Amino acid sequence: MRTFWLAIALAALPAAAPLPTDSGASAAPIGYSDLADLALAAPVAVHVRVARAIAVKPEQAAGLRPGMARLYVEADVVALIRSPGPLPSRLAYVVDLPSDGRGKPPKLRKGAEFLLLAAAAARPGEVRLIAPDAQIPYSSTSAERLRAIVREAGGASAPPRITGIGKAFHVPGAIPGESETQVFLQTADQRPISLTVLRRPGQTPQWAVALGEIVDEAAAAPAPGTLLWYRLACTLPRRLPAQSLADIEPGHVAAVEADYRLVIDQLGPCGRARR
Repeated sequence: MRTFWLAIALAALPAAAPLPTDSGASAAPIGYSDLADLALAAPVAVHVRVARAIAVKPEQAAGLRPGMARLYVEADVVALIRSPGPLPSRLAYVVDLPSDGRGKPPKLRKGAEFLLLAAAAARPGEVRLIAPDAQIPYSSTSAERLRAIVREAGGASAPPRITGIGKAFHVPGAIPGESETQVFLQTADQRPISLTVLRRPGQTPQWAVALGEIVDEAAAAPAPGTLLWYRLACTLPRRLPAQSLADIEPGHVAAVEADYRLVIDQLGPCGRARR
């Protein structure tokens, strides 16, 4: 009876995108950017092991998409990665998964392990997935990646969310082929971030990110698979907006645009695969 009423109470959760119905050591790790999108939006991040999964009758699963089945899941907490408060050792939630080829609910085996990105639900012991695909098949790589994102995002020096691009500046050097370009970024909390590109004759151009008013000589380009790289690679537009170039001398605009393209090319693609 408890299962029946929990299923009804949580039936209004959004429908899910197709997900695997089993997991284990061979589960493919989720990409960094996809995981960061989920992790940064989720108050709760937890590694769980399925204790039981029960199909909710279609007539009790409001908003269920065709070809999908809704499951009520009870899972034991293996490891708590992040939570605003204590969680019980067993959690309940619902998830929508693709039906099998005969239109029957998928089997979510007992003992299958997942990473959940969630928020607390109305009832104690229940959580609500923050997105249809926020039940992620467990792999050690995904778990370590998630922990790193949560740890870095919670640190005092965590890079802020980028909201736009400010002014760009360009200074030619004293000798031909020498120059410095600086592009200031706008952030959600008004903290300064700037990109700097240095060119010297006979040397590979170097670029760096400064998280502060002053460009430290030790500043460097961010490593892929870090929160700063994610903030830049998944936010910056392919080209500088016209207003960023408004104060640049006409003869230097092409050089600034080339320096910005260098940054974008070396950051590489964001790599999002979620729909």
